[in-house]
Parts: sequence; structure tokens; C-alpha cells
Amino acid sequence: MAPSDARDPQAEAEAEARRRFLLSAAVAALLLVGMLADMLPRAFGLPGEAHGAGPRRALWAVEGLLSLLVLAGPGRSFFEGAWNQFRRRSANMDTLIALGTGVAWLYSTAVVLFPGAFPHGTGMPFYDAAGVVVALVLLGQWLEARARGRTSEALRRLTSLQARTARVVRDAAEVEVPLEDVRVGEAIVVRPGERIPVDAVVVQGSSYVDQSMLTGEPVPVAKADGDPVFGGTVNGPAALRLRATRIGAESALARIVEMVARAQTSRPPIARLVDRVSSIFVPAVMIVAVLTFMAWYSFGGEQKLLLGLVTAASVLLIACPCALGLATPISLTVGVARMAEAGILVRNGAVLESAARLQVVVFDKTGTLTVGKPAVVDVVPAAGRSQAELLRLGAAAESLSEHPLAVAVVKAAREDGIEVPEASSLHAVPGRGVRASVGGATVRAGSRAFLEGEGIDTAALATAAADLLSRGRTAVWVAEDRALAGLIGVADTPRDDARQVVARLKAAGVAVALISGDERAAAEAVAREVGIERVLAPVLPADKAEEVRRLQAGGRLVGMVGDGINDAPALAQADVGFALGTGTDVAMEAADVTLVGARLRSVPAAIEASRAILRNIRQNLVGAFAYNVAAIAIATGVLVPLLGPRFLLSPLLAGAAMSMSSFTVVTNALRLRRAPLEA
Repeated sequence: MAPSDARDPQAEAEAEARRRFLLSAAVAALLLVGMLADMLPRAFGLPGEAHGAGPRRALWAVEGLLSLLVLAGPGRSFFEGAWNQFRRRSANMDTLIALGTGVAWLYSTAVVLFPGAFPHGTGMPFYDAAGVVVALVLLGQWLEARARGRTSEALRRLTSLQARTARVVRDAAEVEVPLEDVRVGEAIVVRPGERIPVDAVVVQGSSYVDQSMLTGEPVPVAKADGDPVFGGTVNGPAALRLRATRIGAESALARIVEMVARAQTSRPPIARLVDRVSSIFVPAVMIVAVLTFMAWYSFGGEQKLLLGLVTAASVLLIACPCALGLATPISLTVGVARMAEAGILVRNGAVLESAARLQVVVFDKTGTLTVGKPAVVDVVPAAGRSQAELLRLGAAAESLSEHPLAVAVVKAAREDGIEVPEASSLHAVPGRGVRASVGGATVRAGSRAFLEGEGIDTAALATAAADLLSRGRTAVWVAEDRALAGLIGVADTPRDDARQVVARLKAAGVAVALISGDERAAAEAVAREVGIERVLAPVLPADKAEEVRRLQAGGRLVGMVGDGINDAPALAQADVGFALGTGTDVAMEAADVTLVGARLRSVPAAIEASRAILRNIRQNLVGAFAYNVAAIAIATGVLVPLLGPRFLLSPLLAGAAMSMSSFTVVTNALRLRRAPLEA
């Protein structure tokens, strides 16, 4: 089945909630018209029928049938839920709705069938209350379903952007095949401006790829041989030849959708608190309703039966903990989707609670805090030499080597516009350096020990070399013939936003540490550059998890940020593991949060977003619970003896007030969609 033809459960749920609400609202509107037709003549002093006379009883009978239609149709789920709870000897919000509307309908039906059995002034039905309450509750459910649908809309749009076909190379010819026929390892050709069909790696060509729909990056990303690309992203100005690496459900896009959906439906620990509160709250409300009826029936005078039933029904309706039930899932749904839009994917709802309370965040160094590739950061020429000359000689000697330090030197020279001469007679000494003939001179590049072994005096730059070493640089010594040409300092440089990220975490009250398998001098150099005081180095890969465990001593919550296979145990040990999306599959599987765009600033953004979601949930819970407690007091009629009968809350108004509390909770949760998220 094509993706566009697949049924969307979320859309179907929203459509069903909308249908139920509209049906109940239409009937409730008719009930209100009937109520007005009954009340207005008397309100204006017009002549009316005697109590219980034919036309009015016929109108009431029609209202009874209409309200029964609402209860048995759109409102049937409340009674089914209440019955299921009763069979389990439990109660929930369905119980309160079913009891409140059921009492209102039964009382009204008794008034219509046996008018003489009720004292004067109490024989008035309120079918409209039962119908309108159901409609208002269903309005709240539709708003919730609509909110869920909107928060998932971005993910559905992402899925719809997936290409339908791919151009693969088979038998030396390009063949366009359906996406589901593509196999891992196949060669794929993507022309300029086309959408990349599957996750792949570039094997030929260079271009720019627009990844904004997946990572949120505002500008296209350069792609060349060996770089990964993702299905659904858009190729830029040049053709690319790719090798498929992941297809179908294994693609980055599919995993994002699946992870967000799982997180939205999971239950954080705070949700269990709501369950415990509701398990006590609902029976307590039922007891209050019974006591309210008994009190009014005992002291209500001539209208004691009516007052007892009205107040009891009002208590049951206004106390319905719909807002309590919505408080957690709606905030979680909106918040998780907002984070996904920023490229922050959480594994489950429990992660949010832990992330919001993190006290320490540990960063792996290589490939996480740093770019993961050596770069030239210092050029120290010997006396009488220039930086350009030193780079030219070093790059020429290293031009035929594939060692990362050599690649860094050659890249630096070319970026500075230096023409690198061709070298010949290359001789490499593994682990030490290279010797090459450049323009008739013998150029040597490598370690200090290598040059000294070749008879080169290095004493002139010994102090400069010590300074480089103290700052975590690796020194590449260069000599021309027998004369020292200078030093080239190479280091794995911090990411551009590393210092800002560390400062942002500290401002949020989170301590920061760096962990690395490198020598302590190199690790401390990077830590100083980004503003980290605590350094754990050198730490073997197998010991990283143990270091995290030590930090957790005393009950501290620790987050770990990494990208490599050697980080996986530490990511799993941490209370919250953050994996950069450009890292290994093993790291991402072990982590609780995946940062799709591989942006470090997504770490503090994830913590801030988690705190915002938890704060939003607490606001909803406190507001809903406080509202219910205050509203129950009013619904019991406790203000009537003090302030008069106008402060008697009718079941109709109680139902409307209850639904407004749910509306308030949903509206508060939707604020998370507009919350700034600097990721």
C-alpha cells in the first residue's frame, strides 16, 4: 500500500470525536430550544398550561427521547466505561459522567411519567442538562483529539515527502523502480533538484542537500564522497551517485516517526500520580454527592427532593476529572511533537522527567564536543621562515599520505590558497614521519624524534613545542634539507557552538564535565576552550560507564552526550543519554534522546523543553485539581443558605463549567507549540 493510501489512526480518531460532538451538539441545541419554549411564556407572564398538562408533557416526552438519543449514541462510551470500571470494582471519570447524566435523565423521566408523585415546584425535568453535558464533554474530547492530530501533522507531512520511486543502477543501466523494490547496497542516481529516495552514502559526486525537513538546518549541507544522506531530503545543484544503506522502516525518517509516536503514547512517572489521585478522588466525589443529597433531602424544605437531586447531579458533573485526565497526555503529546520539529527525539515520556531534573551533563570529547577531525590550529615558523613557506613545505611532504594529521596539513595549505608543489621519492616511517623530495630539496615532516633521528637540530623551537603540547596540540615538525623549518600544531578543534552550549547549561544550573580517552593535556586544552572545569581523562572506553556511575553517587542525575560505539555503555548507564544523530547506530540505540541535526545546542534545548513540558503538566494538574475542589463546594449548594438560591449551581451550568476546565487544560498545553526552542 502506498504511503498516501495508508489509514491514519490519529486522523480517524479526530474525525470520530468530531462526528460524536457534532451529533450531540445538534441534539443538545434542540433540547435548549425546547427548554426555552417551556420557560419563556412563564418568564413573560403569558398564560400557560397547568402543571403536567398535555402540550407541556408532550414537549417533555420529545426532550426525553432526544436526550436518550444522545446518551445511547454519542454518550454510550461513558456508560460502557463506567460499567467496565464497576466490574473491576473501580471508578473513573466515565463513572461520574454516567452517574450525573443518568441521574438527570431518570429524574426527568420520573417527572414526566409520575407528575403527581413530586411535591409542588419539584416536578420540572432537566433533560437539557443531560444532553448538553454530554455534548460539552465530547467537545473536550474532540479538542484533545484535534490537538493530538495537529502535533502529529508535521510528522505526517514528513512521511508524505518520501519519494515514490528510485533510479537504481542494474546491469550497467539506470532503471526507475518503486521505492519498496530498492535493496540495501544498490547504486542509486539522484539528479539535481530530486528528492533522495532512501538513506544512503555518497560514492560519487558532490552537491548540497537541503535537510531542513529532517534536521531543521536552515542552509543546505555540503555532501561529497563518504557522506551520509537521508531519504526525503532534496538534492541540490549537482548529480550524486549513492549506495543505499537503509530502506523502509530502518530509514532515519521512519525511525523518527516511530520514536515520536512511541514517546507521545508513553506514560511518564508523573502520570502515575494522576492515577493515584483519581483513584481516591472519584470515590470521594461519589460520597460527597450522596452526602449532599442526604443533607438537602433532610433540610431542603418543600423542594427537598428536587434540591437533593439537583445538587447531587451537579456535584457529579462538575467534579468529573476530565481536566485531570487530560493534563498529562495533552502536554506530553504537544511537547514531544514540538521537540521533534526541532530535531530532538525522545524515546519515551519518562525521559522528559529525568531530563528536566538533570544535575550533571558529561560530554564525550572526540566527535561530540569537537568536530572529530584534526585541523591545523598553529603555524610556528623557524627564524627566517614565513607561515606560508612552512605550510607549503609541510603540505608537499604530506600530500601523498592518508594519515589524518597529513590530511589536515594539506587541507590547511590549500584553504590558504598556497600552491602545493609535487613531491617525489616519498619514504614513510610508520608512526614517525615522512621524507620526500620537493623541488630538489629533501623535506622531512613528522615527530620531533623522527627529525632528531635524521640529524636535525630541534632545540630552537623546543619552548614553542612545549607550549603546543600544554595546549593539547600535536606538533608536526618540518625541516628542509638539514635546516629546521618550523612547527605545525594540529588539534581536534571544538565545535563552533560548544562554548555557548556549556555556558547555557551552567546558566540552567547544570554542572558540566568532559570525558575522553585522550591524554589529559589534550582533554584539558579542549575543556579550557569551551569553559569546562571538570575533566575525566584518560578514560578507557570500557571505563566510561563506571565514571558516569561515580558521578551518580549520592543520588545525582547525570546525562551523557556521545556519538561513538565506545560511548554506548555510558549512554545506557546515564539517567539520560543523548546521542548525536551523526553517530553510530549502537550509540543511538543506547541513548534516550537522539539529536537528529547533531547540534550540540540541542542538549540544553532538550533539557529546557523537558522542564517546560513538566511545568506545563504541573500547571494543568494544580489548576484542574484546585478548580474541581472549589467547584464541588459550590455545587453542593453550601453558598445558598448564605447568599440565596441564585448561588445554586444547576447540572447544566455544572457540566459547562466542567468542560471549560478541560478546554483550559488543552489551551494551556497548546502554548507549548508556540514556545521558543533554541535548538
